[in-house]
Amino acid sequence: MDNLKKINCKEIFRKAYERRYTWRNDFKGYQGKCIFLRNNIIHEGSFVLGKDFKPNIQKIEDENIVKSIASQLFEVCIHRVKREFESVHSENNFNLLKNSESGILMNVSGKNQGDKYRVKNDCIDMVYRKIHGSIIEIFVEEFLDTGMGFLSKKYSSQQIDPNTLKAKSQKLEYEDEFVNIDKKDYWILSSRTIKYLNQNQEKETQKFVFKDTCLLN
Repeated sequence: MDNLKKINCKEIFRKAYERRYTWRNDFKGYQGKCIFLRNNIIHEGSFVLGKDFKPNIQKIEDENIVKSIASQLFEVCIHRVKREFESVHSENNFNLLKNSESGILMNVSGKNQGDKYRVKNDCIDMVYRKIHGSIIEIFVEEFLDTGMGFLSKKYSSQQIDPNTLKAKSQKLEYEDEFVNIDKKDYWILSSRTIKYLNQNQEKETQKFVFKDTCLLN
């Protein structure tokens, strides 16, 4: 604790950033079957996700469910894009807020002023970022070590009003499962369970399943 000023937050964050799992640049997309479950109702269809990351959901007629499935696929895939640290954070500085058993908490000054991150065991386990006019706060409980980088496996997400700093959405609890598709070190989402309280403050669960997947040539 006496050497707090000697902690190089930017290097600590860089190391954790570079340990995240990303796909190789030759990703061409994949396809498979998709299943959506909520309140004991099941919707089954198929999907194709191209190298442009635009999901095409087929055989499901409910547009809201189609959008929800497409949103999960897009959100997961966009985080697999490899972006060099300097291209993303060269205009940011990382400043120590707290060093404790929970991890190294830091805030950002510069281009992304006000963002916060926490790093523990060389993984980013808390994200507090302003995106599209809202603050997104994410806490990661569990990671999957793919051998080529780490994936968030169990985590929560909530939107916060940037003016009042109060919650503006329900807290969503996520649990993800991944498979190594075709054993070619492309780890993809095989299932996602989302738990939350609905408008009546009742517990509700949505589950997305992606199976029979194969890479596009």
